[in-house]
Amino acid sequence: MILKDRSEWRTLGLLTICYAAWLFFLINPFGLPWIVAAILLCPVITLHSSLQHECIHGHPFRDSAANDAVVVLPMGLYVPYLRFKDSHLDHHQNANICDPYDDPESWYLAQDFWSRLPRVVKAAFEFNNTLAGRMLIGPIISLIRLAMSDGRAAILNDRDVIFAWVLHIPLVALLLALVSMVSGMPLWLYFISAYFGMSILMIRTYLEHQAEESHLGRSVIIEDRGPLSLLFLNNNLHAVHHAYPSVAWHRLPSLYARHRDRFLKLNRGYSYRSYMEIIRTFAFRRKEPVPYPLAGGSDQ
Repeated sequence: MILKDRSEWRTLGLLTICYAAWLFFLINPFGLPWIVAAILLCPVITLHSSLQHECIHGHPFRDSAANDAVVVLPMGLYVPYLRFKDSHLDHHQNANICDPYDDPESWYLAQDFWSRLPRVVKAAFEFNNTLAGRMLIGPIISLIRLAMSDGRAAILNDRDVIFAWVLHIPLVALLLALVSMVSGMPLWLYFISAYFGMSILMIRTYLEHQAEESHLGRSVIIEDRGPLSLLFLNNNLHAVHHAYPSVAWHRLPSLYARHRDRFLKLNRGYSYRSYMEIIRTFAFRRKEPVPYPLAGGSDQ
């Protein structure tokens, strides 16, 4: 395993810290109440997802198989790594970011699909468009949509989707067996930790993209340098990441600082000062309509 460049020791070191922290809270040497250990596991699981994202984009090793190998273990349980990888790379290659038909990571719904939904389902999606809703039920909605999409793909004999799940299921079994061997944490509590690890991640993805006529204005910049920025590996500078997807997480802040005015001009000023500003503004307020407001997205 050869590092991509010398600076990649940062990513490799963070991977080591992430797995060490995971084992530490599972082993629980100080005898914390298991509910406390489970709460402390949540951000570790979020960080692992952020590291998976980094590996998808070619870090820390030159070999993509090596990058996949160090993060394929499903610490977060619910989403197969290879499905995350395929859909995320499709997202980056897509000129129609946000379009519910073209973008696999879009949270918008097609207009005609929205019009056919029962009121109670519409209410759930409306709540999901607040930050509190996205954190509470966003993971459930995301996983249901993934299951439906992948189920259709499997029926149509999509071998990549089938392989991703065939690999994922025994890896989940292996991880749960490991949790049972090294920890006294009940497995049901670990499932809850994994859910809320995904829930924390929803803070990052909540405002990541917006429906904007210009595709350059569809990716956000959140000028936060606090703990959430570290947990998300600076992906809060999302417009910078989309402009330079192969740039490592630890180089994004300096890249943004050198060209701040240019990035803000390119993304049409779609920016926020911090995650605290976002929490205050959108905790219980809908950010945008659920149905896709631009032309396109005519199917679902």
